[in-house]
Amino acid sequence: MSTVYSDREILALLEEQKPFPHDYRTRILLKDKRGHREQELDIEGANGNRFRLILRQSNFNTLDFSIIVAVCPLDTNQSFRLRRYNGKSHEHTNHIERNTFYDFHIHTATERYQELGTWEDAFAEPTASYSDYHGALLYMTSECGFEAPPGDQMSLF
Repeated sequence: MSTVYSDREILALLEEQKPFPHDYRTRILLKDKRGHREQELDIEGANGNRFRLILRQSNFNTLDFSIIVAVCPLDTNQSFRLRRYNGKSHEHTNHIERNTFYDFHIHTATERYQELGTWEDAFAEPTASYSDYHGALLYMTSECGFEAPPGDQMSLF
């Protein structure tokens, strides 16, 4: 993707309200796909941006999961990963900061990493905010502007 999003634009996209459709619970149920389970859900934000929620969990290791919030620029088939909530299944190294850790971690798109020419969300920080897939999904919804349908508390997925 040739467009570089500024840190301010990334934050605005993360904060944009993203209302879940009434049938979101059935639409985010993971489906088997070669060694893992996966699902995607497209959502239109309050400002008209298109977002994609990408969910993935290994069939073999419950700590190997990824929950991704991406924006899909209009008139493209591209997606730009704004944030990625990963399990504790692999070591991560931030290339600019040169720090390495093995923990649950959250990737965030940054202007600096885009300009470096690497993945937009290559920067990550360890977190104690969740300890499993469902906890990460709930934490992501609270951090990234997702809204439950009226009358739905979004307490359980």
